[in-house]
Parts: sequence; C-alpha cells; structure tokens
Amino acid sequence: MSRYFSLSELTRSSTAAARGIDNTPLPEVTARLQRLIDNLLDPLRERWGRPIRVNSGYRCPELNQAVGGVPTSQHCKGEAADITAGDSEKNRELFEMIRSSSLQFDQLIDESGYAWVHISYSANNRRQVLHL
Repeated sequence: MSRYFSLSELTRSSTAAARGIDNTPLPEVTARLQRLIDNLLDPLRERWGRPIRVNSGYRCPELNQAVGGVPTSQHCKGEAADITAGDSEKNRELFEMIRSSSLQFDQLIDESGYAWVHISYSANNRRQVLHL
C-alpha cells in the first residue's frame, strides 16, 4: 500500500478480532485509505524521520459502535487514523510538527493529553485543530 504503512495496519483491531467482526473495507473505503496514506501518513513519516504506529484506522460501522465511536466518525469512511510516536511527549512533538507544517489535513486532534493523535484527510480539508 505504501512505503511505511499497510492496509492490514490500517484495518487491524483487537476488538474486531475478539468479537469476530469482519473489518474488511469496501473498495471505495480502500481508495480513501490510500489517499490518507499518500497525502498524510507517508509524508508525515518522511518528515518525522522515525516510526509512527497506527492505533486505529478504518472501522466498519459494527466495530465503530463496539468501540464507542460516533456514527459520523471519519474512521468509518477510511479518512482517519489515530497514531502514536510512542509516548505523550513524542505525540505532543508530532502534533506540533503537523500543526505547523504545510500538510493538508481535515482534522488534527490531541486525544486525552496526547495519549494519541487523530489525523484525517478528506476531499474538503479544513485544517481544524482540536484538543480533547
């Protein structure tokens, strides 16, 4: 799928495995995941220069409900990934690097004191920055 990220990385879920949920994306979702990788994740990894791990990528509606996601989540569209650089301090650095970069993103969200970073890419990127 790319130099740094794979489809399996963006679709794996321990919750799906434990509950027997098929989290296989439809072709149109796979295409959006590829755009997320090409336009955000790979360029971000190049700039960061160190590994970035995907905690959560695509979620089918059943999986999204199981993890308590909102029905309108960009994860369900294949447009979002929750990522980590390893710990909250590195995640804060990663977040600030993304925020100050020219990378086009829809949302950049600091989740739970930089426990992870949510990043998304859509057809109409807003460069919205949030802290939750």
